[in-house]
Amino acid sequence: MDVLNMDPNILLSIINLKLRDYYSNLDSLCEDMDINKEILEKRLKEIDYIYDGDKNQFK
Repeated sequence: MDVLNMDPNILLSIINLKLRDYYSNLDSLCEDMDINKEILEKRLKEIDYIYDGDKNQFK
């Protein structure tokens, strides 16, 4: 997944869907999909979304 070049709103939608349906936490998703967690969090923070571990989604 091209985290750096993807529209952040589309990225948010895809990541939250995958977290909801397939992964119990962000670390598992990033490891399985070979995504740099820090870069992903930085990209989504650009549109004011931060990972909520209790809800397992970016809010």
